[in-house]
Parts: sequence; C-alpha cells; structure tokens
Amino acid sequence: MSTTATVPGGPAGSAPAAPTTQRPATDIVRHWTTPIALAVLAAVSLAVFALTASGKSATFRISTDADAIHIPDIVVPTIAAGWTITLLLAALAVWGFLQVRRSGTVSGWVSAVFAALFVAGFLVWVVGAANTTTVFLTGLIAGSVTLAIPLIFGSMAGVLSERAGVVNIAIEGQLLAGAFTAAVTGSVTGSVWAGLVAAVVAGVLVSVLLAVFAIRYLVNQIIVGVVLNVLVAGLTSFLFSTVLSSNSSALNSPPHFPSIRIPLLADIPIIGPILFDQTILGYGMYLIVIALYLGLFHTKWGLRVRAVGEHPKAADTVGINVIRTRYINVLLGGAVAGMGGAFFTLVSSSSFSKEMTAGQGFIALAAVIFGRWNPIGAFFAALLFGFTTNMQYVLAILGTPVPSQFMAMLPYLVTVLVVAGLVGRSRGPAAAGSPYVKE
Repeated sequence: MSTTATVPGGPAGSAPAAPTTQRPATDIVRHWTTPIALAVLAAVSLAVFALTASGKSATFRISTDADAIHIPDIVVPTIAAGWTITLLLAALAVWGFLQVRRSGTVSGWVSAVFAALFVAGFLVWVVGAANTTTVFLTGLIAGSVTLAIPLIFGSMAGVLSERAGVVNIAIEGQLLAGAFTAAVTGSVTGSVWAGLVAAVVAGVLVSVLLAVFAIRYLVNQIIVGVVLNVLVAGLTSFLFSTVLSSNSSALNSPPHFPSIRIPLLADIPIIGPILFDQTILGYGMYLIVIALYLGLFHTKWGLRVRAVGEHPKAADTVGINVIRTRYINVLLGGAVAGMGGAFFTLVSSSSFSKEMTAGQGFIALAAVIFGRWNPIGAFFAALLFGFTTNMQYVLAILGTPVPSQFMAMLPYLVTVLVVAGLVGRSRGPAAAGSPYVKE
C-alpha cells in the first residue's frame, strides 16, 4: 500500500513554498531631524523677529527714479511682519512633523519655503532695527550675485571632480592661481582675453598636480589638496612681494571686462540688473551651470561620470575607463575654477594682492556639500553664501545690532548643520575620496 504525502501550499511531492515576508506599511524609517530643526528655527523667529521687533517700519527700495520702470518702495511694519512670518514658520514646522509621520521625510518645497520666509523675516527685523531703516533691495541682491560668482565657479569645479570620485580640496589654490596669472598676463599683454586664458591654464596646471598624485600615485586626496593650497598661496605671495610689488604698473595693472547691458531686458525690475547687466564671466557662469546640470543628468557622458563616482569597479566592468574619466573631470574642474579666479583680478579688483581669495575656495566646497553635489543646488547654495557675505558690509553700513562676524561664519555653520543631517540627508558620491586600482 502506498501513501502520498500532501505538502501544504503545493501539490503532492512539491517543495514547500518559500515564505514571503512583506514589510508592514507602518514600518517606515522616519527622519525627525528636519522637522525638529524647523521647529527650533520657528522658536528663534518667535524670540527674535516677533518679540524683539523694533516697532518701526523697514523700507525696501526696488527701483530708482532713473529706472525705466518705477516700482514704489515696500514699507513693512516690523511687528506685524515678525508675528506673521513666525506663524507661517510654525505652520510649516507642524506640516513637516505630519509629513514625517505619514511618509518618513519632509518635502523639499517645505524646506525651501521655510528658508525663504526665514530670510525675509531676518531682513525685515535687521533693517527695522538699524539706524537707517531703508535698504536698496535690488542692489543688495545684485551685490550678492556678484560676490557669489567666484563661489559658483569654484563649486562647479568641485561638482565636476567629486562626481567622478576625486575630492577637490584644492579649489582655493585653483582660484588663487587663476587670479595671479590673469593679473600678470593681462598686464603684460594688455588683453583681458589673454588673462582669462592664462587663468584657465593655471587652474588646469594645479589640477594636473592634484590628478597625478591622487589618481596615479594614490596619495590621500585631502592631503594633496591641502598641500596644493599652501603651495599656491606661498608661491603667489613670494612672487607678489619680489616681482609684482616692484613693478606693479607693468605687471599688476590688468585690464577689465566691461559690463554688457542688454537693452530693455536690463530694465526689468529686480531681475534685470542681475541677469542682463553682467560681464562676460557673469553670463558664462549661468551657461556653465546649465550645461553642467544637463550634461551630468541628461547625457551618456554624465551617466558614465556618475557611475565612476558611485561604483568605479562596476563602471570598469562595463567598459568605462575610470582613470581617464577621473583625469578629464579633474582637469575640467581646474579650468572652471581658473575662470573663477580670473574674476577677482579682471572684474572685481584692480590688481592682484596676497591671498585675495580669502578662503572662498573652502566656501565653494561648502556650497558643493550644501547643494548635495548637484550643479543647481550648489548654484543656489553659493548664492546664499554670497548673500551672507554681502550682508556683512550692509550690516556695517546700516548700523545694526547683529555683528558682521556672525554673517561671516554663517556659511560654515549652515554647512555643518547640513552635513550633520539637521536639514535632511546629505550623501555625496559613494566613491569620492577613494582611489581606484584596476585589477
């Protein structure tokens, strides 16, 4: 007599069905750091913008009498604005908690709107508390963009390098080398374009040293970048003291790029002077940001670069030359940073001076991190840092109770908060900083 065993869940004699485990819908990883940070900032708004408002009105001038389109001044009562903005910030913080409870994360638009409102509240409060309660808003924004131009060039250089897996700490050295060579070459040749080309070449030469030591000889990328920064700073300071100072009229008096004003478009209030009254480097900055974003995220080249930065071994197995890709991107980054260095001596200053970049290469690196290694994000982060830099001078002129040193440290403070995850998760390319050796 034969018996047939019946296995539950399948026909006779078949193997047992593999157990399936389905993650419960309620088992969601929730990130509470962002809503907590929003709540803390809302409390700061209550304590500062609302409770300590001066009671006066802050006046923001949009246009002057000479402008083709005249817009009346905006007069904002500080107390009403402080309480209104605080309530809106508190509502956004509550919405952030609800979003985390429901989906685990806070939407990007919530953080963006919160940041815009907080900056607006700070402006109203600080202008209302100043000795002079009127500020030219268009000039404030235009000045911030001008100060951000070398930061944007530097941040684009950082994005190019780090997306391919090479950490570019040498942005400061690339900017400084570009500024020095642009000043000398422009002075000797009398050509502003020759100065720009020389700045690009200088940035590339610094990148060659970074690439050779970091990619070819596998030296720690952070150490190489720091050494290059010190090397360029020492070399340019030595040449400035021994060569340029004794003959500044011939070697340190470069020509300058003129502003190119586009008729009609430059007369548009607020955005006109910012977008359509720039030098060639200002217009080139916008083109580079757009081209880099489209190239990284909408072309085959960008896909290969991001693959090299995330998983070089996997990229190598599908035929991507990892070493060549890293070399090309680091050199391209140096060229872009060299353009940013040329801005110092061919646009904003009349001559080269010792260490005139003043650490802006490190702020550009902070913009890369704050912008989450995205060209558009780094662009807006650099604009924010340019705004805080410009506010140092504005606060000194207005005579506000806020120390200008606070605005100077703000870019680094914000970057620390971003890296710590207090405003959302920030993760760079997985292979950034890791050398690759082909097996």
